[in-house]
Amino acid sequence: MIEDLIPILATTLAAATPLIFAGLGELVTEKSGVINLGVEGMMLVGAIAGFAAALQWGVAGGILAGALAGALVALPFCFLTLSLGANQPATGLALTISGIGLSAFIGQFYVSQSLPGLQPYAIPLLASIPLIGPVFFAQSAVVYLSYVAFVLVAWMLARTRWGLILRAVGESPEAAHAIGYSVIGIRYAATCFGGAMAGIAGAYLSTVYTPLWVQNMTAGRGWIAVALVVFATWKPSRLMLGAYLFGGMTILQLHAQGLGVELPSQLLAAVPYVATILVLVLISRDRKVLRLNLPASLGKPYISGG
Repeated sequence: MIEDLIPILATTLAAATPLIFAGLGELVTEKSGVINLGVEGMMLVGAIAGFAAALQWGVAGGILAGALAGALVALPFCFLTLSLGANQPATGLALTISGIGLSAFIGQFYVSQSLPGLQPYAIPLLASIPLIGPVFFAQSAVVYLSYVAFVLVAWMLARTRWGLILRAVGESPEAAHAIGYSVIGIRYAATCFGGAMAGIAGAYLSTVYTPLWVQNMTAGRGWIAVALVVFATWKPSRLMLGAYLFGGMTILQLHAQGLGVELPSQLLAAVPYVATILVLVLISRDRKVLRLNLPASLGKPYISGG
């Protein structure tokens, strides 16, 4: 019975990986006081840029291209919201719409092409640990990269001077400016980092997880990543658990379809989204915790003193 669970758990980690990248990027962005609802659009641009680059330079080149594309797409959002003071949620929605259209336009030239993907690599010794080894340490290199990203982001936010500065900007930009920090510059950097992480998430989908280009292939994962940040109360560990929850539900509904469960496939496909939102809502019912962890200046424009 346990042996039968290993492939399900292993594929759960692979399915959760794009949410981890996109969610961690959005978490850092929101910690600086900026809310970017353009994650879905940045993921799609990263997906098509990564796929196009991977055809020429392999998966590694595709992941780097996805990160660069995501960061570049985030720059107009930064200019409009941080430099000009435009409404952040509205601008983020515009970014998503633009990303969907741009990726569809570029992607029409790549519809019939595919990539060989990336084979899992079993880490010596660790992969031989019963149950844990085959699940966590027999994955593709990009899944391992998501582990590293989680550790680095969690450590940076909690233990470093840079994390303290970022949190200070998100809590009180006026105070951060008063002691000599460039609020706008820090928010630019955080938002572009979020774009790069969303781009990596999209590139992973098109170069490793699928691996081919399909229009709107993110299938709402960008919105789930944004929801994970809020419902995880801006804590990387909760975000990681939420991503694995969504990945697990995605894999289970695929197995349910394969077993011939007599429900419409569209309904089964919706199960991961509904279940993830419901569980995260229950987790985040403590409004006191939400208020305690919410960056005080989230979504509020800051113009003067940048």
